[in-house]
Amino acid sequence: MAKHYFLAFDLGATSGRSILGSLQGDDFEMRELTRFPNAVMQLHGRYYWDIAGLYKSLKEGLKECARQGIRPTSIGIDTWGVDFGYIGADGSILGFPRAYRDPYTDGMADKYFAQVMPREKVYSLTGIQVMNFNSLFQLYAADNENYAPFKAASEILFMPDLLAYMLTGKKICEYTEASTSQILNPVTRRFETSLLSAAGLKPSLLCPLVEPGTVIGSLTDYLAEETGIGHVPVVAVAGHDTASAVLAVPASDRNFAYLSSGTWSLLGVETDKPILTKEAFNNNFTNEGGVEGTTRFLKNITGMWLLEQCRKEWAKEGREYNYTQIMEMAVAAEGFKSTVNPDDLRFINPASMTAMLAHVCEENGMKPPTTDSEYVRCIFESLVGRYVEMMTMLSGMVDFPLNKLHIIGGGSQNTLINQMTAKALGIPVIAGPSEATAAGNCLMQACAASLVRDRWEIRQIVAKAFKVKTYS
Repeated sequence: MAKHYFLAFDLGATSGRSILGSLQGDDFEMRELTRFPNAVMQLHGRYYWDIAGLYKSLKEGLKECARQGIRPTSIGIDTWGVDFGYIGADGSILGFPRAYRDPYTDGMADKYFAQVMPREKVYSLTGIQVMNFNSLFQLYAADNENYAPFKAASEILFMPDLLAYMLTGKKICEYTEASTSQILNPVTRRFETSLLSAAGLKPSLLCPLVEPGTVIGSLTDYLAEETGIGHVPVVAVAGHDTASAVLAVPASDRNFAYLSSGTWSLLGVETDKPILTKEAFNNNFTNEGGVEGTTRFLKNITGMWLLEQCRKEWAKEGREYNYTQIMEMAVAAEGFKSTVNPDDLRFINPASMTAMLAHVCEENGMKPPTTDSEYVRCIFESLVGRYVEMMTMLSGMVDFPLNKLHIIGGGSQNTLINQMTAKALGIPVIAGPSEATAAGNCLMQACAASLVRDRWEIRQIVAKAFKVKTYS
């Protein structure tokens, strides 16, 4: 039986990787080829993604694959949601893509609701959790500030589609990524262009939608030759990283919730149809696209971003901690119970995360953290408390029982939070795989190559390939 290789580019908000997956029958393996940093770049008061640097990093991944003598069956790209690049009429990329942490969108959602369309109407059309940085409000903000790339743009391409365009020269709009924009209607599965036209924005900015598993095109002649990998096809996988991760949840039935844990924590379920009830609106839950016409009904929760920013501050002061030490610190501060709401907007991009955490604790009448260990414990307790709160809401909005919680992504390796969450919820917590996003990326490519039938077969393959741990 032949072995097939798939190259996955998995890009997060702080780092990216190229992962090589191999599939022989139902035997699946993955290994990392390259790893590279990704960070928001500040320039003249605005915040951008270094798209040229990311393109260079993707080329290095292609070259490394070629150096190892492997020509993959295909290539797939997944990234975070909402952000996009502007494309000119001649196909030029118009500057660096704005980053969702850029404060230019502050207050734009409320302004849109007041001047263009009521909040309830926007939710009824999109089913998307309202966040200032959603693509709709980024476009509205760009128009309000007369942002030059926006004014000159013929089209926009969301981040995985923009990188695929750089690799192939072909422009598409992958469904799961587009579903994060607050411009897509989850019932019709088409863009709700009235949201743009009502604000005086051009619906023609949006490229035609394609489903996960669509072949975009092959690497350009230049890249095929320069990297030595040849004209390998690029597949539109589930381009939103959470969609790829949920695809790789090792579940055997639908009665599960998932927590994709990383910089963001995304807690939700997989449903056959969007949930657009008044309760979903009031609780600000979101309906994002999944594979095979499914909906990911979920809540975005600020995740390890809080800890990542604290660690950066401590490193600047000469105190660097690995994750083993972080766990030990959290255990040592077990008696510290002060908590915050991780989704407080003041935690989006503060000048000092530690100072803001202490301030919010004091504001809420709680003891502020004073040691690094207490900061770690505060963050862990706050996240678990938020998970329990959102699971309770979620259980009341779906029509099937949630018998277990699957934690996937890098955060699934946090044994302490896993145990704390299981104890607080009273249901089994199944941790792993940590590489769910890359696995979903690779195995969606395998679906495109007709080597795997559907998402349930993907989940069977993942369950066989990766060890998971159950907490109760």
